[in-house]
Amino acid sequence: MSTPFVTSSAEAPIDVINVFDLEAAAAKVIPQGAYGYISSGAQDLYTIKENIKAFNHQLVAPRVLQKIAFPADMHTDFMGHRLTSPIIMAPVAAHKLANTQGEVATARGVAKHGTIFTISSFASETYEAQAAERGDQPQWFQLYQSKDDAVTKQMLDTAKANGAEVIVLTADATVGGYREADKRNHFTFPVGLPIVPYQDGQDQTMDAVYKSAKQALGPRDIAFIKDYSGLPVYVKGVQTAADAEIAIRAGADGIWVSNHGGRQLDGGVASFDALQVVAKAVAKRVPIVFDSGVRRGMHVFKALASGADLVAIGRPVIYGLALGGSQGVEAVFEELENELLIAMQLTGAHNIDEIKHTQLIPNQYAD
Repeated sequence: MSTPFVTSSAEAPIDVINVFDLEAAAAKVIPQGAYGYISSGAQDLYTIKENIKAFNHQLVAPRVLQKIAFPADMHTDFMGHRLTSPIIMAPVAAHKLANTQGEVATARGVAKHGTIFTISSFASETYEAQAAERGDQPQWFQLYQSKDDAVTKQMLDTAKANGAEVIVLTADATVGGYREADKRNHFTFPVGLPIVPYQDGQDQTMDAVYKSAKQALGPRDIAFIKDYSGLPVYVKGVQTAADAEIAIRAGADGIWVSNHGGRQLDGGVASFDALQVVAKAVAKRVPIVFDSGVRRGMHVFKALASGADLVAIGRPVIYGLALGGSQGVEAVFEELENELLIAMQLTGAHNIDEIKHTQLIPNQYAD
């Protein structure tokens, strides 16, 4: 990666070649309980591992003689914004678990890089402090809808007042997944979660935090959020064609394919495999955002070729934050984009639109 990562001012830069190296380095500096919360998933961790492996279920065909001058063009136009690439920041709770600068540094790095930052309801920094770092770049707000409509409205008011352009309704976390690392580490949040009114979050378990969220989510909640906020609503956590159809008919402006990074239902389908099914059902009626398991530029490439319009990353950015602050955040985007550019060059894709029209090849040898 182009930016050196340092564990402390007294130590030499760490030689980090890829995102997997970055995670190993971050594990040495993030406290055990916090690292377990960030890195782990539900139960036996089957789904979290399959999220990464599943990208090999589809292969690409190298192309030659395509007259591409390196680097190709990976800029992306989305909702009136010119993004550096189709890679955006996924919502992640409590960035201060990894770095005391928290979401302020993350937002700064993402904005400087020129892409979308998605603010989490369970952020460890105020909405206002994160919004102040946006510059000219778009920010979205990921909503865990509250059981109390007044609380939900207050969060939406704050988001809208601070320039949120999209509300991302997380629909796959009506209860916390069974995350055994948190239980073994007796993990509670050592930092506050100031965006959700009347719930500090500090010294609480994730299960306790989730108890404030609405469990009985339904299609009408999409209309409630749209009508009150006046903003587009993307439904996050969609993994089946049936749920995509329900969400679109209920008024969803976008579908976010995700299994919460393997943190919710263990034994569920890998997010990349779900993307191909959901994209076919959506049939380009609304934009699709994809996350879970993205660790390589080729993963981004295959997600775009499978129907995604934007690809969101979470854990890798937090590891970059842990080791390099806002510069570390930028370096993660740069690394994945450099890998994506190499993939574009070697597969004959001049731009992102051509990636989206690339025909992937099913891997008959995949396990």
